[in-house]
Amino acid sequence: MAVTAQQLSQLVHGKLRGDPDLVIESARSLGEAQAGDVTFVEQDKYLEAFLNSPAQVAVAPEKILAPGKTLIVADDPLLAFIAIVQHLQNRPVRPSTGIDPRAFIDATAQIGADAWIGPGAYVGPGTRIGKNARIHPGVTVGADCVLGDDVTLFPHVVLYDQTVLGDRVILHAHAVIGSDGFGYRFAQGKHVKIPQLGRVEIQSDVEIGAGTCIDRGTFGSTVVGEGSKLDNMVQIGHNCKIGKHVILVSQVGVAGSSTLGNYVMVAGQVGIVDHLTIGDGVQIGAKSGVSKSIPAGERWVGIPAMPERDFKRQLVQIGRIESIRDDVRLLKDQVSPKEKAA
Repeated sequence: MAVTAQQLSQLVHGKLRGDPDLVIESARSLGEAQAGDVTFVEQDKYLEAFLNSPAQVAVAPEKILAPGKTLIVADDPLLAFIAIVQHLQNRPVRPSTGIDPRAFIDATAQIGADAWIGPGAYVGPGTRIGKNARIHPGVTVGADCVLGDDVTLFPHVVLYDQTVLGDRVILHAHAVIGSDGFGYRFAQGKHVKIPQLGRVEIQSDVEIGAGTCIDRGTFGSTVVGEGSKLDNMVQIGHNCKIGKHVILVSQVGVAGSSTLGNYVMVAGQVGIVDHLTIGDGVQIGAKSGVSKSIPAGERWVGIPAMPERDFKRQLVQIGRIESIRDDVRLLKDQVSPKEKAA
C-alpha cells in the first residue's frame, strides 16, 4: 500500500515536518529502512543513524530535529508507528465472526454476539462468553467459566472450570489458567494431595504470555488485577493476589499465597517465596531471590534479595577485597615479622 507522508500524519493525528508528498510504501525498523520506507526514531541516540539512513521519513517526538528529513511528530511515537505499520500492511483487525463447525460448544454454553470460535475449540457446560470474543483453534474452556467482552484466546489456551476473565483479556498460546495448586500434606509416610477447590479471576485488560501457568486457589480465588501484563513462562501459585498494572517478566515464579501490590515491576527469573507481601510500586531486579516482604516503593535486587542501596554497597566492598587483603598482609608483616620468615 502506497500513501504520502501527509496521509500518514493525518492517520495518527500527528504534525508533519518536511515534504508532505513523499510516497511511503512500507514501514520498517531503523536498521532495515530503505528509501520509500517510514521508520521510527524515539530517542536522540538514534538520530544519527536516521540521518545516515536511506529512509526519508520517521515517526518521532517533538524534541527530535532532523534537517533534510521528513518527520511525523506524535505525542506517543511508538503507538503512532504501530498504527502506521498496521495500516500499511493492511492487516485485518480480527478474524470473521461465527463458530467453526469443527468446534464443540456445549448446548448450555452462552456465546455473545459477533464471537469467532475456531476449529477444534471446546467450550464446556454453563460457560458464558461475552461479545466479540476470539477463540482460536484448539482452545479449551472448561465448565462454568465467565469470559467478558473482546477476550482473545490464542491457540491451545486452557481454562479450567470456573475461571473468570474480564473484558479485553488476551491469553497467548498454551497459557494454562486454573490448574491445581501445588498443595500436599505429608501424612502416614506419603504426600497426600490437598484438593484445590477455588478458582482464578483475571480482571480486565490483562495480557498473559505463552506458556504461563496460574494455579486456582485452594478455597478462594487466585487473582490477577486490572491492566497487569505477564510475560511468557510465568508461574503464579495458588491463592496469590496480583495487583493492578503489575509487570512480571519471563520466568518469574510467585509461590502460593503471596500478594503483590499495584504497579509492581518484577524482572526476569525472579523467585518470590510463599506468604510474602510486596508493596505498591516495588521494583525487583532480574534473577533476584525474594525471601522477605518488601515495603512499598522500594527497589530490591540480589540473592537473597535486598534493598538496591545495600546491594550496591556490597558490590563496592567486594571490589575492594583484594586491596583490603594486601593491607592486612602488610599490617601482619609489620606486627609479626617473624611469622613471615617462618
